Amino acid sequence: MKILNSKNKKFDQQIDLLLLKRKNRVKSNVVSVIKIIRDIKKNGDKAVLKYEKRFNQNKIITPSSKQISNTISTLDKKVKNAIDLAYNRIYKFHSLQKFKNISYTDKFKNKLEYKYLPIDSVAIYVPGSTASYPSSVLMNAIPALVAGVKRIVMINPGYKGKQNSAVLYAAKKCNINEIYSIGGPSAIAALAYGTNKIKKVNKIVGPGNAYVAAAKKEVFGDVGIEGMTAGPSEITVVADKFSNPEWIASDLIGQAEHDILAQCILITRDKKLIEKVKTEISLQLKDIPRSTIARKSLMSNGILMYINTDKKIVDVINKIAPEHLELNVKNYKSFISKIKNSGSICLGKYAVMAMTDYNIGSNHILPTNASAKYSSGISVNEFYKRISYINISKKGIESLGPSVITLANYEGLQAHAQSVKKRIRRK
Repeated sequence: MKILNSKNKKFDQQIDLLLLKRKNRVKSNVVSVIKIIRDIKKNGDKAVLKYEKRFNQNKIITPSSKQISNTISTLDKKVKNAIDLAYNRIYKFHSLQKFKNISYTDKFKNKLEYKYLPIDSVAIYVPGSTASYPSSVLMNAIPALVAGVKRIVMINPGYKGKQNSAVLYAAKKCNINEIYSIGGPSAIAALAYGTNKIKKVNKIVGPGNAYVAAAKKEVFGDVGIEGMTAGPSEITVVADKFSNPEWIASDLIGQAEHDILAQCILITRDKKLIEKVKTEISLQLKDIPRSTIARKSLMSNGILMYINTDKKIVDVINKIAPEHLELNVKNYKSFISKIKNSGSICLGKYAVMAMTDYNIGSNHILPTNASAKYSSGISVNEFYKRISYINISKKGIESLGPSVITLANYEGLQAHAQSVKKRIRRK
């Protein structure tokens, strides 16, 4: 892993370079993605099946209800109970995010309203194939359920025609009946443009690898996507001399095992902690099944930073704008008000990112690749449209119209001015 020291004159340049290199690696898949999208638009289901066979050894686009039921029946009851607990906690927290419609009448009896309406149809992307993420089903679907979306579709790539039992159980828990055993850019294109077997949707949300993230950006405009980049995972951990190096190493590895493009960063004012965490990482990597992925991620994108002041630590965090931030420091309260850019912030030594991935109640689909500087994670708001309703009274247009005419004429839009002028009573 790269080790940076804030006392080095080129420290800021080094950070910028490392972040840019990783960002470019994430973006490097766009050309191949565009070709796949064009193929789906032209050849529909035939092209979808071609890519499923190539990437997932899968010949099934739409699993039957019997297949789904049989697969769910094999799921361990303990896992079902864990999904049920997570569902209840996530639903409770997101139900508190509902918006109230606004209605306002001014002194001229003009009535202005602002109403929240659920999007008609949404596809949630749940990574699959050799991986299984029932938690991502809950994080995507529950906010849509709370918002009142009528049609929720799940895209979840199977492997050799088989989908994960926990993923399917989570989908059933969320009342999702339309499920496609497809994934990658071809799945994104199929739901964006539709095929004979697949009806297109209004919006596609959910995390995925670099190819999925690139595909969502390409189809944006023809279909909605989240107002953020939900790509390969990231974590930044701030630790001090009181932090447990074994815990810190485990937190970093926990994010690194997602994807070779995941980014794990440690920031501390304690040089000795860096060495202890390095040792712990080497030891712990030997004991996890996805050690090859985690090791590649840490070697390619991992950074261990020594920073000698709290102010500089805050500056660096706001520059990185990490998806997940853990403030594993004794004085974490002093940082909270100063950190503006992060998808979520875990406060204190027990607030571990892995808990937020499952059943604490907050959402784990968060902005990556520095998009936390201008966007937020998935919430109920993601599944609403907002519409303004305007009822202008006779007195309202006569009182406010002359001012509108003045501004319209100033902007050179005489037709605007005339459309108001024609409605004002002649005196």
